[in-house]
Amino acid sequence: MALLSIAPLAPRWCVHKSLVTSSKVKVVRRTISTSIRMCRITTESGEGVQRRIANHHSNLWDDNFIQSLSTPYGAISYHESAQKLIGEVKEMINSISVKDGELITPSNDLLMRLSIVDSIERLGIDRHFKSEIKSALDYVYSYWNEKGIGWGRDSVVADLNSTALGLRTLRLHGYPVSSDVLQHFKEQKGQFACSAIQTEGEIRSVLNLFRASQIAFPGEKVMEEAEVFSTMYLKEAILKLPVCGLSREISYVLEYGWHINLPRLEARNYIDVFGQDPIYLTPNMKTQKLLELAKLEFNMFHSLQQQELKLLSRWWKDSGFSQMTFPRRRHVEYYTLASCIDSEPQHSSFRLGFAKIFHLATVLDDIYDTFGTMDELELFTAAVKRWHPSATEWLPEYMKGVYMVLYETVNEMAGEAEKSQGRDTLNYARNALEAYIDASMEEAKWIFSGFLPTFEEYLDNGKVSFGYGIGTLQPILTLGIPFPHHILQEIDFPSRLNDVASSILRLKGDIHTYQAERSRGEKSSCISCYMEENPESTEEDAINHINSMVDKLLKELNWEYLRPDSNVPITSKKHAFDILRAFYHLYKYRDGFSVANYEIKNLVMTTVIEPVPL
Repeated sequence: MALLSIAPLAPRWCVHKSLVTSSKVKVVRRTISTSIRMCRITTESGEGVQRRIANHHSNLWDDNFIQSLSTPYGAISYHESAQKLIGEVKEMINSISVKDGELITPSNDLLMRLSIVDSIERLGIDRHFKSEIKSALDYVYSYWNEKGIGWGRDSVVADLNSTALGLRTLRLHGYPVSSDVLQHFKEQKGQFACSAIQTEGEIRSVLNLFRASQIAFPGEKVMEEAEVFSTMYLKEAILKLPVCGLSREISYVLEYGWHINLPRLEARNYIDVFGQDPIYLTPNMKTQKLLELAKLEFNMFHSLQQQELKLLSRWWKDSGFSQMTFPRRRHVEYYTLASCIDSEPQHSSFRLGFAKIFHLATVLDDIYDTFGTMDELELFTAAVKRWHPSATEWLPEYMKGVYMVLYETVNEMAGEAEKSQGRDTLNYARNALEAYIDASMEEAKWIFSGFLPTFEEYLDNGKVSFGYGIGTLQPILTLGIPFPHHILQEIDFPSRLNDVASSILRLKGDIHTYQAERSRGEKSSCISCYMEENPESTEEDAINHINSMVDKLLKELNWEYLRPDSNVPITSKKHAFDILRAFYHLYKYRDGFSVANYEIKNLVMTTVIEPVPL
């Protein structure tokens, strides 16, 4: 359970007086929405430099609070209990895989295997059962046909629940399965059939149909129809159901779907669902052992999270960021996202590297978008391309510190990556960083000149300036997974996977940020560029158009990630895809980057700060 070693760092700069206090401040306030209030501030420093500052809220996670966190779940006794439970669960899975019995029979063996795999994955304990999962899915796939599957290998008629769950699970694991199997569950008029009285079994079938529809590929009309039908059905069903495990499960799935869902958040929710609903607790199958193991695993990782978070918070404080007032302070939130998509104990370098590089990217974004002058930005851009400590000589004082933290962090992560990859990857990182800086510089020129680009020009530049490329590359290279050049080409910019993911995030992000940015004098956004090219359109028209673009791109993203004909395994693309999910989650309700004191604060509490009751 190795942790990334982070030596204490002395403060690298003295913050200029004008960054902490100002003698003359003119504030112009404008209400953007009920949840966001931004202000444009012109600061006249002693040097006569005028700057724009966004009114971002302060850091929500004081270093003293982080350092005070404690938990008992790092004790060896918990690890010993977990190992015992892992053995018992393996024994349970193997017993139903090799023979039939009272509970596993030829009439239900396919659905039971799929249900156990699904539960193991949703509880967040699948890393312990990779071979068992593959064996179960190989078995199910051997009975898959053009009409889907029934409950068991002896079933004569295909079943919607088994087929929908099978379609979803098999596709996610790279098996070539067609969505055409869903056509067989339509009535003569071409609509999905349902009974007049909604039974629990039928509701579960439609729930799995909805889950399957979330991984649609481009052109799969039946998946689009399945999503529309299942969404309406489940919204009606939940109004009639009492509060129970099933109703809670439906609420969660409807709210987060797949692209916004985070594995650790799902595990935390599913632990409650699994324990609340009797259908999952069959004593003879010992499935309660799954629940016990899931709780232990959640809390043991919680112990590791606290160790890592303390290291990160100390890095943030010692690097001098705590003294800077203008940038957003989101290091804890970024760490939370990283730990929500990867809870492998050995991947500390990934989680800490992710948090560091995205925090730095956010500081750079705030410098290029608001705080920096054009002269300063040109100097900083040139310094990044020179990539040497001596490049700080001509930088203003506040930029020197940022540059040196950036320089040391990128080089440190390149060193970690070299251990995993067996070769120097610094050039990959520098190329991604330079592309990000160039795109940010282009946006800064638009801001200072008031220039409004075309929609295409804006999006081409904006998907790079979002920072997905720079933030994805270096962390995944530390995972211990070999990424030869041909695989890096599939996940790094300008690969199609990277391009589609970056486009989705830029488009979705602009929907939630354009009003606040406009109030700060930033004219360009997807919304404004679209409206300029379509003079008759309203803001609502522009947002609807962009949401339609995002829906199409999400299906293309599914294909690039899961395509069965790819020479790059899904496991090699998983983190790049999950990073998209992490940031897409931030835009569920608002701009979670800038306004982190609502849903994102709750996410930190639920998945990092608080353990699950045993």
